[in-house]
Amino acid sequence: MTRPITPTASEDRSVPVPFTQTPPAAIYEMRMLSTAAEREEAAALVQDRQHWLTLPVPARADIPAQFREAQTLPAGLFEDGRLLACMIPERDPDLGWGQGPYLFLHSVHTLPGQSDDITRLITLWASDFAARLELPVVRAETLARHALEAEPLAALLRRLTDTGWDVCGSGPGRDGDRIARLELPAEPRPGLSALISCQVHAPQQAPGDRSNA
Repeated sequence: MTRPITPTASEDRSVPVPFTQTPPAAIYEMRMLSTAAEREEAAALVQDRQHWLTLPVPARADIPAQFREAQTLPAGLFEDGRLLACMIPERDPDLGWGQGPYLFLHSVHTLPGQSDDITRLITLWASDFAARLELPVVRAETLARHALEAEPLAALLRRLTDTGWDVCGSGPGRDGDRIARLELPAEPRPGLSALISCQVHAPQQAPGDRSNA
């Protein structure tokens, strides 16, 4: 079901951060995947997305397994209890690119066959979430097995730039695959809670952080 998207204005696993928002009228919900069933659903979504994209070469990392691991803290975007997207929010992991503190969205996957609205929703939420964490930017990576100008990657990058992301070149990613580097400015959106309720915990700063060096 597609609705128009209108932009509006140390880790505790059990207690949400103080700025958690839970407006009763929100259409979408961004929250942690707290149960084994939800983690398994996210892993299945990732597998479906990878199959739907018909990747010619498998990624070096077992991405579905990352969502099953108990030590990860994945989050999901839901509509009426249906999982639309999943990701692992992190703070300041050592990516080998980019400077300063940031929110990193690791392993972002959306439900196959959906409209670009899901990507726009994630973008709106991520920029606002980073702002509330007092982080200046959001970073993400997407597989780039060929030149950034080659299709279908170029079409994906155009859609992302249309929603506000900047493409910061390409290079090796944290999992060893060649990736396109993406960056999104943080932006507070005070009225976004009317569209997306947020129950995502503040991610813990990565050990051995290099960003403040």
